[in-house]
Amino acid sequence: MFHLLITRLAQGSALLGGLVLIGLVCLVCASILGRETGALAIAAGFGDLVRGAGIGPVTGDYELVEAGMAFAVFSFLPLTQLTGAHARVDIFTAGLGPRANAALSAFWAVVMALVILLITWRLAAGLQDKLRYGETTFLLQFPVWWAYAACLVAACIACIVSLYCAALSLTGKRAE
Repeated sequence: MFHLLITRLAQGSALLGGLVLIGLVCLVCASILGRETGALAIAAGFGDLVRGAGIGPVTGDYELVEAGMAFAVFSFLPLTQLTGAHARVDIFTAGLGPRANAALSAFWAVVMALVILLITWRLAAGLQDKLRYGETTFLLQFPVWWAYAACLVAACIACIVSLYCAALSLTGKRAE
């Protein structure tokens, strides 16, 4: 039951991150299309017509991509941790026995949980700073703390999942 809840939480986080990523791809495509359409509008009068129709690059696209990508990365962490899909180099561990590999897996699960906890803690501190100083983005003027808050939610989910994975690894239990 608990494993199902953790799995659904990780999958939901990854799904939301994927939707944000798809939105960012559409945003970048629209911005590039608008930028190139404006550049091609060199015929007399056509450029004014294109700009008058509102066709052009998306204002603040870099700011939106920056915030969205940070959220997407944090959103994918829980499912990556739960499925053990992190990059591994097993050249040295391939010759070890099952007990040694289980001990190494437990060690790295604990290290990953500690690293995610550290990142989440510092992200929360950064969020407090951004709230306190009222920092905004240059073009869109949206508060930077919005992106920090979204990332913090995803990082908290990653903490829950990574602690669960570490507990499973340390106890030697299999997810049920």
